[in-house]
Amino acid sequence: MEQHLRDLAWLRRVRDRIDREYAQPLDVEALARGAHMSAGHLSRQFRLAYGESPYGYLMTRRIERAMALLRRGDLSVTDVCFAVGCSSLGTFSSRFTELVGVPPSVYRRDEADATAGMPSCVAKQVTRPIRNREAPVREPQLA
Repeated sequence: MEQHLRDLAWLRRVRDRIDREYAQPLDVEALARGAHMSAGHLSRQFRLAYGESPYGYLMTRRIERAMALLRRGDLSVTDVCFAVGCSSLGTFSSRFTELVGVPPSVYRRDEADATAGMPSCVAKQVTRPIRNREAPVREPQLA
């Protein structure tokens, strides 16, 4: 039980690091080293705790930030892709479309005024992308 609680604390640190450093080059191996776990163990435990892989969580954070940048309307889709830490426009566009339901260029064109006048905390809730559909979100298991 004590080891499980330590693992949960490390997983929380990994999630917080992803939230803070989403635009940096992050990979599961680097995140695992920081959590003193193997990459496989981190991936399994992260999925159990948060319902998706560390990579899926990272991409969700990146897409959330990309949505905000695209709504601003002053950056191209390519600029937004690189600003949020993605190195492949194709992967970015595919993941964006999967989570948001429309390609980034369509979102940029159609959603520019979608959150006008909304407090940022409300805008963040209403525009949150759907989490990875392949891994349904479950409550963390503490036993």
